[in-house]
Amino acid sequence: MPTTRATAAGRPQLSHGWRAAASLLAAVVLLAGCGGDDDGDGVRLPPEGGRVDYQLGGPYPPSDEVEVVIRDVTAEPAPDRYGICYVNAFQTQPGTLEGWQREHEDLLLRDDGELVTDPDWPDEALLDTSTEANRAALAEVVGAELERCAEAGFAAVEPDNLDSWTRSHGLLDDADNLAFAALLAERAHELGLAIAQKNAPELGTAGRDTAHLDFAIAEECEVHDECAAYTDVYGQHVIEIEYTDNGSAAFAAACAERGDEIAVLLRDRDALPAGADGYVAEWC
Repeated sequence: MPTTRATAAGRPQLSHGWRAAASLLAAVVLLAGCGGDDDGDGVRLPPEGGRVDYQLGGPYPPSDEVEVVIRDVTAEPAPDRYGICYVNAFQTQPGTLEGWQREHEDLLLRDDGELVTDPDWPDEALLDTSTEANRAALAEVVGAELERCAEAGFAAVEPDNLDSWTRSHGLLDDADNLAFAALLAERAHELGLAIAQKNAPELGTAGRDTAHLDFAIAEECEVHDECAAYTDVYGQHVIEIEYTDNGSAAFAAACAERGDEIAVLLRDRDALPAGADGYVAEWC
């Protein structure tokens, strides 16, 4: 399914010395943000049904009613809010492909020598999660981004494109991505971060039980009649995002069905900053 993207050209690679700093980072994260529930593993989950602002198109001050703010890893978390850090974990982020080709060429998925890219985002190449060795190497690279989230003071991470196997020309499967997601979840938890399942409703309980993901961020689940696939697994720890280019009926239906149980918001497709032409943000 299409999803909005943050832009982060030229992201620096971080040091991989995260293990030595894990305890300190976890303490920082536990003090950051507000609200949230403990999942039993020492990480705080987003508050159930708390108002969420999806700010991938650029940061701006959230309204007083907002409890949870989602921003790109290149941004700082919003003060006094539960912060979720967006990371493009299963594909290259726009503007970073040259760096991947220079430093991690062997970790990019290829089909007969050609890079496999996302048809909706052709500047995003899929990461090759097909082998244990690749997954371990990718966990070091993407894990540096998780460390960056923790250092900044975010409470959780949103690793995007978990469903990349569905556009891999059959070269990847769900088990490959679940195994990689499990490595990311282990790293996130060591850093004191909760970690989301982003989309991929077809995984059923495997995201929670196999990859040890903590909550869900579901785009357009009302449009595609998928919302129960998330709430059946994660209960009220689901953030639902509907988009204006699908019309208003899906958002209205989502509010009527689940608006008093989970966080439901309506955003413009580009998640533009407040004040920008085309900005839309509405809540139930």
